Amino acid sequence: MSSPELGEPIKGSPLTSQPRRRSATREIASGVSQIGGPRHPWSVGDLSDEAIYEKYADELVRLATGLVGPSDAADVVSMAVVRALGSPSWAGVRDHRGYLYPAVLNEARMNFRTTMRRRARETRSAPRDLVEPPELRAEVLDQVARLSLRQRAVVVLTYWDDLDASEVARRLGISPGAVRRHLARAHRHLREMINDD
Repeated sequence: MSSPELGEPIKGSPLTSQPRRRSATREIASGVSQIGGPRHPWSVGDLSDEAIYEKYADELVRLATGLVGPSDAADVVSMAVVRALGSPSWAGVRDHRGYLYPAVLNEARMNFRTTMRRRARETRSAPRDLVEPPELRAEVLDQVARLSLRQRAVVVLTYWDDLDASEVARRLGISPGAVRRHLARAHRHLREMINDD
């Protein structure tokens, strides 16, 4: 069975009668409705899995972009949502955003580890004269990329999404004190790295 092309409706999807979609978010959301199956009886306000995905997809992709970069962000969000929907605990979730943010953070961790292992294998197997240094980025982005994943998540949500510590804490499933600690450590590390350069 061949997979549908981007923009083509998925057979059996409730969106098949609609015109061709151009948004990748909607395309993934239609797949989410297939993965998640029928609407759960616990759905608050008649929100299907697809509606939940569409509601939070943009902000989850923004978070993932800050964590893993724009090229892998949509994949990280997709995998996190698929894993969340397949989780036995999903049926009991009341705070979908609070469940999906840590799922994206965990998926970003796995993506980071996979990428690092792949790069290490490629570096070991490539002849020394063929290995090119990584592409240089703007100074600040380079320094932010050196922060731990949790610190990057807090920085992205605090400065890109302009959220306060309590909202960042709620979305990441940590305490506001932990958010302030991670933000202070990120500031300190950034200051040290910029002063060293």
